[in-house]
Amino acid sequence: MPGKKTPGPSVKDDELYEELRDEGDSKEKSARIANAAANSSRSSVGHKGGKHSSYEDWTKKDLQERAAELGIEGRSSMSKDDLVDALRNH
Repeated sequence: MPGKKTPGPSVKDDELYEELRDEGDSKEKSARIANAAANSSRSSVGHKGGKHSSYEDWTKKDLQERAAELGIEGRSSMSKDDLVDALRNH
């Protein structure tokens, strides 16, 4: 890929990382997904999870606590919809 830098030695699947970055995902999220895919397989990464109900079913307090766990800034002044969006796009 001319003109593109490699993401670094901590990213295990450079190709997937670059695809995710091109789609607009953050560096952190792209690296997390690329590494998870490298540890198993790309097709199984999307099938993980499913242990919690949809964010829309969570209380605002629960959403704020989860946002705090992830270090999302500005969470105390966010509406419930903003928190859901921030959590999904973290």
